[in-house]
Amino acid sequence: MHLLSPTPGCADFASGFVFYMVARESIYYVNLRQAYLLSPLYANRMSSRTVLFTSVPQEYLNEGLLRRMFGRQLKNIWIANDCQEIEDLVDERDKVAMKLEAAETKLIKLANVNRLKAMKKGGQTDGALGAADEANGESGSMAAKWLPISKRPTHRLKPIIGKKVDTINWCRSELERLIPKVDALQATHRAGKGTFIPSVFVEFFHQADAQSAYQSLAHHQALHMAPRFIGINPEEIIWKNLKMTWKSRVVRYIVAIALVTVLIVFWSIPVGFVGILSNIDALIQTAPWLGFLNNIPPKIFGVVKGLLPAVLLAVLMALLPIILRMLAKFSGAPSLSAVELRTQNFYFGFQVIQVFLITTLSSAASASVTSILCKPADAPNLLAKNLPKASNFYISYFVLQGLTISSGAVLGIAGLIIFRSLSKVLDTTPRKMYKRWSTLSALGWGTVFPVYTNLAVIAITYSIIAPLVLGFATIGLYLIYLAYRYNLLFVFNTNVDTKGLVYPRALQQTTTGAYLAIICLIGLFGIQAAPGPIVLMVVFLIFVILFHLSLNSALEPLLKFLPKSLEAEEESLLASEESGSPPSSMGNDGLPEKHGGFSAPGVHPTTKDLGPAPHKKPNFITKFLRPDLYTDYHTLRRLVPRGFAEITYDPVVERDAYYHPSISSQTPLLWVPRDDAGVSRQECRHSGRVIPMTDEGAGFGAKGELAWDQENARPPIWQEKIYY
Repeated sequence: MHLLSPTPGCADFASGFVFYMVARESIYYVNLRQAYLLSPLYANRMSSRTVLFTSVPQEYLNEGLLRRMFGRQLKNIWIANDCQEIEDLVDERDKVAMKLEAAETKLIKLANVNRLKAMKKGGQTDGALGAADEANGESGSMAAKWLPISKRPTHRLKPIIGKKVDTINWCRSELERLIPKVDALQATHRAGKGTFIPSVFVEFFHQADAQSAYQSLAHHQALHMAPRFIGINPEEIIWKNLKMTWKSRVVRYIVAIALVTVLIVFWSIPVGFVGILSNIDALIQTAPWLGFLNNIPPKIFGVVKGLLPAVLLAVLMALLPIILRMLAKFSGAPSLSAVELRTQNFYFGFQVIQVFLITTLSSAASASVTSILCKPADAPNLLAKNLPKASNFYISYFVLQGLTISSGAVLGIAGLIIFRSLSKVLDTTPRKMYKRWSTLSALGWGTVFPVYTNLAVIAITYSIIAPLVLGFATIGLYLIYLAYRYNLLFVFNTNVDTKGLVYPRALQQTTTGAYLAIICLIGLFGIQAAPGPIVLMVVFLIFVILFHLSLNSALEPLLKFLPKSLEAEEESLLASEESGSPPSSMGNDGLPEKHGGFSAPGVHPTTKDLGPAPHKKPNFITKFLRPDLYTDYHTLRRLVPRGFAEITYDPVVERDAYYHPSISSQTPLLWVPRDDAGVSRQECRHSGRVIPMTDEGAGFGAKGELAWDQENARPPIWQEKIYY
């Protein structure tokens, strides 16, 4: 490819445009975030009014002391407990319950299959005769009509050597022992008699009070009652990390960063080993002592050379996100959203160094990174020599990524195979079938964003030295955008809510491309011995760094906190929308009158017309250059959904919201299929003496296949989603 001879002016304009777009999009995001978080749609939720304090000193694990600290604004307090014992019991109870459900389903299915066979042979045609009378009979008597006792579900108490027992009878006896124990321990923890751990959830009456507590310094000693978190969904909490003291949290974070750094730098070692397997013939010539490999049968040897390296490489790349998430959890992140944000940072570092720089520099990771770390001054020259050479490769790379990722995302071959084929083997109970049918695939934002952020970094890096790459990058990224737009609307679900914070973080990471481009140009001008352009680019680099630091300093509080000015403004606007009066109506104290909206749970505005826009419609250029004016809070709040259902909570849900799940966990309802012979009804009656069980909404088809009533959208195990 013909490379352009860049000038400092072109480089300054391109890099400046990148930073302007990052600033513009950040302003848009901040305004949209504030409009959503202050709207009644979100502000009336319990999580928006609840603050998590970690590393709480022992003396402050006292409800009376905390109430004196936060005053009358405080509504509820949940002091986290050490729930290891009850958690183990609940896990064991649920495991035994699901084992019983699977065994009961298997028993009913086998009996139904034998009944159908008997009917075909001209035997008894009505297996349900006397079913109502025998439902109260001896346990298993109905199934025994069609199934010998030796065919009942059994299992061993220990693998291979354990005693073989009847699964249904054993599970019933175990549940008779476990359920009362769990209920007693749950009552003990609800009474506040457990062992406290250094984390506290504090719920306030109003979102504004929660924000004040979140933004204020809670303790006079460093790292005590910190870090603080707000807006955490109870379903996302990593409870074992709430046990950490501030000392262990600091040590774990340092260890995690060190391990991630080592992993990123030396990841090329296992990848290189996989590459060696693909060229094993040359390896045998280099190391004659490996000659015994030639004795392997040719067919097996061909599989080892051809298929094994590809499989191992796929496994390695699949393991990396799992390892990074484990390290993020190990570092002390208290919620799944915090884990995703840390994983995003970790994985982006890997993408830039291993996928982009190391590939481009065409050398081993340890050698390249070590040489740059030892001699940072050589980095510009190293980049300048190698980056331009790889431009042709990245043109093909963008086209390939755009076509393969977009087509693969739309096709969803893995999900199709699992749903249509493997589900017939794996889904052996109505519960599993329903969950497969009702559960959408989830995205892990921490490992999705970095891949495409890295593509943007590559495109920006080459935007000056090889502008043609930009065209192909645009095509590839647009195809990916179309695929993900479709999937996000119709296919994927989001189980972890980061409140959109992955987006501004990805914007910040995109600036890495501008920095790499500037450093590369400094190296190019250095090779050409052009002192003038070098000085200009160094000065521009310093300016960019200062601008970036200033931008982050200005945006960071807005990404974390909600401003008091908009809290008052939102109250005034909601009041005016309700009454039709001007939004400047004030109370006697000169402040907006206290209204429902975000500060009063359960009250929300009607679906009245919001009136005209706060400013006249701008042209494209004006809107592009002034995001602070034409995409401000007052404009973007009009995009927030209105006329939604009132947010209310059941008293039990509100009481148990931030207890450990094992404290509020209910005994599961077992769901088995109904059969015509009456076996399921007898089993439900007998097992129901120990644990709730039903056979409604599920049954068997004409050929004896398991099925559930898909026409009824609410099976017995359906639970209403709680929007915390």
